[in-house]
Amino acid sequence: MPSVRQLQQVIRAQKTSDGAGVSLFRSIGSSQGRVDPFLMLDEFSTENPNDYIAGFPAHPHRGFETVTYMIEGHMLHEDHLGNKGHLRSGDVQWMTAGRGIIHSEMPQQEQGAMRGFQLWINLPAAEKMKPAGYRDIPSHDIPVCQSEDGRWVKVIAGDYEGLQGPIQGVSTQPLFIDVKLAAGMVFEHALPVDHTAMVYVFEGELAPSASLSQALPLKHAAVFGEGERLHLQACAQGARFLVLAAKPLREPVVQHGPFVMNTREEIEQAINDYQSGRLAA
Repeated sequence: MPSVRQLQQVIRAQKTSDGAGVSLFRSIGSSQGRVDPFLMLDEFSTENPNDYIAGFPAHPHRGFETVTYMIEGHMLHEDHLGNKGHLRSGDVQWMTAGRGIIHSEMPQQEQGAMRGFQLWINLPAAEKMKPAGYRDIPSHDIPVCQSEDGRWVKVIAGDYEGLQGPIQGVSTQPLFIDVKLAAGMVFEHALPVDHTAMVYVFEGELAPSASLSQALPLKHAAVFGEGERLHLQACAQGARFLVLAAKPLREPVVQHGPFVMNTREEIEQAINDYQSGRLAA
């Protein structure tokens, strides 16, 4: 029988702010620890415009990929390459910073709810200096699997039950799916044994095993050990959560804010390149 992954760590998301003062909850990140190859996971979820209106003015990145998934709201992406993309409810933005990109993400609303996520995925050393790339993925291009008994799965990256997400061919082989379960429903999914796997709950509660004795509440991430399949069960009020998995890089990580490289020398070079205008040249 395929081995079930066991719960290894629970991480409570911490309230913080980023950009020009955007309020968010960070479950993994530089101070919370990383889950190779995932560097950071932020949730933004508010109906108060003061929590998001200042947005994320122009800033640089180098050495990793960012995935922004909008649950509800409207943001505008612009970058030095000339890309301009509107990110609306259900849409995804996949950006490869590579050797360098300078971009902004600004709200296009003055009221109403703003809900979503940003995930940072590390790049292997051999790809950190590749050309930057950007892709807008509208919600209607993201496949959804829905069953009559109350299971709903949106496949952003990787594969689920024969559905292929629009993001394929990434060296870390990421799985990024959004799952909704009715009360008591079970979710199972096979994964490569050695891939990192984690979930993040943003509605309801989830039990990270067949037993309901250990519920994973809102704004908590669960990291799982190695195994052949993930087995999860929704608690009494149902659950909605992200499932994230990927091939770990097992390389040194040196981070300085928006730069993630393998050595201190590479970080210093990134800072020098940015200050001299060469980062995104």
